[in-house]
Amino acid sequence: MGYGRYLAFRIVNAIIVLIIVTFLISALFVKASEQSAEGKVIEELMMWEKTEGSNIKKSQGIEAFEAAKEAKIIELRKKYELDKPYLQRVVSKSLRTLKIDFGKTSMPIFGTNQVSDIIKQALPRTILLFTSGTIIVIIIGLLLGVKAAQMAGSAFDRGLSIFALLTYSLPMWWTGMLMLLIFGFELRWFPLSSLPDPNLTGFAHIKDLAWRLALPVMTYVLVAFGGWAWTTRNIMIGTLQEDFIMAARAKGVPENKVIYGHALRAAAPPIVTMTIFSLLFSMGGAIITESVFNWPGMGRLYWTALQQEETNLLIGITYFFTVLFLAAVILADMAYGFLDPRVKVGKSSKM
Repeated sequence: MGYGRYLAFRIVNAIIVLIIVTFLISALFVKASEQSAEGKVIEELMMWEKTEGSNIKKSQGIEAFEAAKEAKIIELRKKYELDKPYLQRVVSKSLRTLKIDFGKTSMPIFGTNQVSDIIKQALPRTILLFTSGTIIVIIIGLLLGVKAAQMAGSAFDRGLSIFALLTYSLPMWWTGMLMLLIFGFELRWFPLSSLPDPNLTGFAHIKDLAWRLALPVMTYVLVAFGGWAWTTRNIMIGTLQEDFIMAARAKGVPENKVIYGHALRAAAPPIVTMTIFSLLFSMGGAIITESVFNWPGMGRLYWTALQQEETNLLIGITYFFTVLFLAAVILADMAYGFLDPRVKVGKSSKM
């Protein structure tokens, strides 16, 4: 009962936060797009004056032209929603965004103008690159971190700590460029561009995709796994000093069961939280890394939206990132409730 109320409270909180954030991003981007919309109205009006307006002026006279021009201005302002007050536009945009109706872009991206379709095309590519890389990072980081905690103070532990700090401090984009220079340009083991060949199908496409993804995934794993290993090691070392671990060892419980059955479970809440946030945030992509490897995922899509001033697309992607973050928080709360029974108390609903 306490756990259910706790989760319901967290979900209601997340919905309220989502509504507030949607309103704020709508207020920001509607204001930012106002000047761009005014420019489009002027541009289309000048085009109308040179074509249809010019014909009206020649055939029906200046008065008919002025009347038609006024009607065209009203039509264009209505088209770009400039005929409504600012607050009404913000509320209307917020409601449409909450209903996953992001509208269209002014220029086609990935062959379509629908923002939802554009995101649907970019998201699987980012999952393929970053979520796959994140899963590899988590597995390697956990295994090495637990091993280092078991061998605390050994040469392996010290070497791993130094290597982890060294690789984790490297900028991803710089490491990516270095990897491209060595393995792509000098050795020619991997392609310089990660864009898949659109002419290939079936197994040939899968093989080509795996070959092109190998270098960016290796770069991501090289930079990120050290941080995971180092953090897991520190959490596990603290847990291994607990009294219940010493009691289990004193009773003669096998070491593997102590490590993986007792210590790792006790250390699970922070590790599970890191896992959930890492997996969900990996779907957001990375602007610079995707640009370095020429990968058309969510990060590069955000950069394209900024460059082309596509406010509908920016709102759509920002809304998607907000939903990801809130989903990660709720999933982490659920995992905590499962792994730590102390969360399942009625008092937690008052938090």
